[in-house]
Amino acid sequence: MPKVKANGININYEKTGQGEPLIMIPYLSVDNACYAFQTPEYGKSFECISIDPRGAGETDKPEGTYSMELFADDVAAFMDALGIKSAHVMGVSLGGATAMWLAAKYPAKVKSLSVHSGWTKSDPFLQTVVEGWRVTAKALGNVAEAVILGIFPWCFTPMLYASKPEYIKALSDFVRSRPAQPVEAFMRQSDAVLAHDCEAQLGKIKAPTLITFGEYDLVCSPRFADRMTKNIKNSELLIFKNCAHAALYENVEEFNKKTMDFLVKHQG
Repeated sequence: MPKVKANGININYEKTGQGEPLIMIPYLSVDNACYAFQTPEYGKSFECISIDPRGAGETDKPEGTYSMELFADDVAAFMDALGIKSAHVMGVSLGGATAMWLAAKYPAKVKSLSVHSGWTKSDPFLQTVVEGWRVTAKALGNVAEAVILGIFPWCFTPMLYASKPEYIKALSDFVRSRPAQPVEAFMRQSDAVLAHDCEAQLGKIKAPTLITFGEYDLVCSPRFADRMTKNIKNSELLIFKNCAHAALYENVEEFNKKTMDFLVKHQG
């Protein structure tokens, strides 16, 4: 996979499909392959450019303080390095938080914005959950196993675990197969999650915005929806029924269709 130097680090990315560029920003701990169920569909109409964020995958993992604003600066510099003046931008969870910062700080770079399972400011509940993930990662000394044992249960509904245990196993095997994230890098990325606050930035977002949540998401529940829809002027809200934090895996067909409908609507 190609790499490009941007904002002082080497950023790894994958490019597939044809059409207007679509920047895809992953969530906590993972690399660009997290969108493996989306890129085949999106790639029919868009040039999908999925990146490894700072601290994950094959992108550099320097020391220092990470923040959502820094991740957004990385993406902006990445776009400049590739000569992309503007693009559709999407992200899930940490990726969605990064995407909001990008759209607010660099509005000319964002043609449309898709924020899935995002949040505006880390509240005490979210912080408590993430602190639990950090304890698990440090105790196990293995981020992939911490994701499977500590984070997956927040991402998927009990019904999915009960009805499709083989699917959960396949997703677990996939996580284990990807480039290992050092625990220290996970801690730095999760520091950014704990400190996230973009509420003062929302009014600066000009791009048409799709905001989605899973009906049963506890971590980034629809409790954040009002603040987002009221402050992002040109936004629309979609709730995925019978899904938790990871609708992109829990209901792939519906997630892809509805998010693709939004993207296509804002082509041209």
